[in-house]
Amino acid sequence: MSLFRTLRNLQREGLKTWWRQLQYIGDAKSGTFVGADQFGNKYYENRNGEEEVPGRHRWVDFAQHDYNATQVPPEWHSWIHHIRADPPAADPVVQNLTPPWQAPYVENLTGTRGAYKSYNTVKPKISAWEPKVASRS
Repeated sequence: MSLFRTLRNLQREGLKTWWRQLQYIGDAKSGTFVGADQFGNKYYENRNGEEEVPGRHRWVDFAQHDYNATQVPPEWHSWIHHIRADPPAADPVVQNLTPPWQAPYVENLTGTRGAYKSYNTVKPKISAWEPKVASRS
């Protein structure tokens, strides 16, 4: 990240957006807004080869501060990783081939309060020893 590129993106994006990008993604980027998903994440693209490193010209601005990779739905994941050329909103394959019975995407909740916790309904094979106490009189 060069000083000239940082100052240019500060001028383009404004101080608030520039500072937020440095805090969240560690880089100051400017690009065109491509779309948003159901979680509120915003997706951007910068096709100028002089400004961005090849392969790093698509990025996501997460809506939540504590973000992880499972917050990116599969259709946007395929766009970010260049599996699909068009974003999901403009891609006819994604629009037409999504079956109506498919459940909506939910992020992985492992490690959070919403994580699945199993419970046992079977009687334990080993029971703990409980001593019998006789009264002294």
